[in-house]
Amino acid sequence: MVNFKKILVMGFLSLLASISNAQEMSFFVTSVGSGDGGNLGGLMAADRHCQALAEASGATAEGHWHAYLSQAAAGNTPAANARDRIGSGPWFNVEGALIASNVDDLHLDLNNVRKPTSLDENGNVINGAGDSPNHHDVLTGSDSQGRVARGNANLTTCNNWTDNSDDMHTVVGHTDRLGGPNASWNSVHSTRGCSQEALVSTGGNGLFYCFRVR
Repeated sequence: MVNFKKILVMGFLSLLASISNAQEMSFFVTSVGSGDGGNLGGLMAADRHCQALAEASGATAEGHWHAYLSQAAAGNTPAANARDRIGSGPWFNVEGALIASNVDDLHLDLNNVRKPTSLDENGNVINGAGDSPNHHDVLTGSDSQGRVARGNANLTTCNNWTDNSDDMHTVVGHTDRLGGPNASWNSVHSTRGCSQEALVSTGGNGLFYCFRVR
């Protein structure tokens, strides 16, 4: 006897899979950082890094990409919150998995930022807790709500992403949401410094999140 219920369920699951696979990438973790620690060349240069990696991976050239980084007010530099720079969502990784439907969900426990989904632009998993080397620290300069972390630019954003000295620090999250006092994807702890060596020593590699702005 033909099991029509099973056929309908399988068809529905197949439809969901096809819809998921049809979603264009709109979120990734950078496969590489600047190579110069927290000196990304500033916020706009970090955006260009996202754009270049996205396009090199085959993403549509019409996409406009921003780094999920906050910037502190300093001199003539205005403050900028990471959450205000990334559009309204929804966002999907390179495999079509939903990361978050909107900005509010992204900053609640409704997001899907986990080790299996925090992929780079080429679909690779980022090494996390228990891996060697561990690269789960991701630069954000933000608090858990995606706003610039409290403090001056030197101590929260590597002097607004222009300094690689170890007199500076920044706030990082964890791509796998493991470890630290709160296992947050975007705001766990401060780094030992802003040099590449300091970022590596705390479990990172100078990587950051990129979102396509819609």
